[in-house]
Amino acid sequence: MRFNMGRYLIFLLLLLSFPAAGALAQSDQSLPSAVQLDGFRFEYQGWNNCGPATLTNALTYFGYTDNQTRAAQFLKPNGEDKNVSPNEMIRFVNSQVPEIPVFALTRMGGTLDLLKLLLANEFPVIIEQGYDPPPHDLGWMGHYLLLSGYDDAQGHFSTLDSYEGPNQLYTYDHINEYWRHFNRRYIVVYESGREPELLELLGSDADQTQNALNALEQARDEATRNPQDPYAWFNIGTSYVALADVYQQQAYEYAASAYDEARKYGLPWRMMWYQFGPLEAYNAVGRYEDTLALTRANLNDGGGQWVEETFYYAAVAREAMGESAQALENYKQAVFLNRNFDEARIALDNLQTQTASN
Repeated sequence: MRFNMGRYLIFLLLLLSFPAAGALAQSDQSLPSAVQLDGFRFEYQGWNNCGPATLTNALTYFGYTDNQTRAAQFLKPNGEDKNVSPNEMIRFVNSQVPEIPVFALTRMGGTLDLLKLLLANEFPVIIEQGYDPPPHDLGWMGHYLLLSGYDDAQGHFSTLDSYEGPNQLYTYDHINEYWRHFNRRYIVVYESGREPELLELLGSDADQTQNALNALEQARDEATRNPQDPYAWFNIGTSYVALADVYQQQAYEYAASAYDEARKYGLPWRMMWYQFGPLEAYNAVGRYEDTLALTRANLNDGGGQWVEETFYYAAVAREAMGESAQALENYKQAVFLNRNFDEARIALDNLQTQTASN
């Protein structure tokens, strides 16, 4: 095989750039060999309603009495929307359920030990993961799982799976494999008075910048072990995007290169229904045609036309290219699909004001 010095240098740059993560350990607390949280009320998901249903199931642990419709009306006003992001879900908890003193946070780069630690301390956890439902010709998609317990002797987590049903058991190996498809993203729902305790349990991951560095280190390790692992490279890209507020343009440049590697080795065709880091990174580094190519693919894949982010990132690219009329139409469609999509609404208002003054 011919040696490619350029790709080798990119590989080294991505794996060695930015400071190494701090200690990953969250707590030295001794954990019980098995834990099971009770008190949930389970509800199967409606059409495209995995996120709202799973979040509703989690909130019932704290006495929430509403059903998934309330969450869905806020999170995905368009019933055909295929995706609800973790940030949207925590926004719902933190702003839309004032009747119970409950909040939520999200982090990435989790570990199985962290999941056990949180459950052992009575914090329900939602994870975002890949999913291959039967029949297999449905293909890969994203899915949320609500974890309610674990059993070391059996080597599994107990879950409330809004698609499959309550009391679903998934092995540690299964969770570890499919969770990594989403950079091991997790959501913790907690009572407001327990926030200091939760942050202490999270350790260095309590700080969002350090959490992104920890997740980056985790993904780097996986890419080092298997340089052809598309999920490892995708997670490197996602971690760099999360660091853009600190490292600015350099983070986006590294992210774009990592996403290139991920796409080279192959990703599920529905990936851009759920994760938009490549679109954000490509726009940030001026690769607008690459963004438009990915959004066009989303429009033609049988579902991405209902994902508001498809139109938002296309609009950002169009606006940067000076195509204001098309950008306006794309922003309008993003807002039409989700009236609560604040970034799209603000961008639309700004561009309308700008074009009106010209």
